[in-house]
Amino acid sequence: MAKSDITGKRKLKAQNVSHSNIKTKRWQHANIQSRRVWVPELERFVTLNLTTRDIRTIDKIGVTAYAKRHGVAIA
Repeated sequence: MAKSDITGKRKLKAQNVSHSNIKTKRWQHANIQSRRVWVPELERFVTLNLTTRDIRTIDKIGVTAYAKRHGVAIA
């Protein structure tokens, strides 16, 4: 199952709604990308499955601060 390693974001249930208002079930998939992220505290790269929003936020505040915000330990 595709899931973000830090936030836990995964696919969601949704509905297609036709012009006649008929509803059918479908999945909304999160945009999960596999990325190698440099962790300065460990002085090495860590491979993580991240959403694109996770990647943008990590670029802004750093991977350790982002993981700490979500209560996840980077190993």
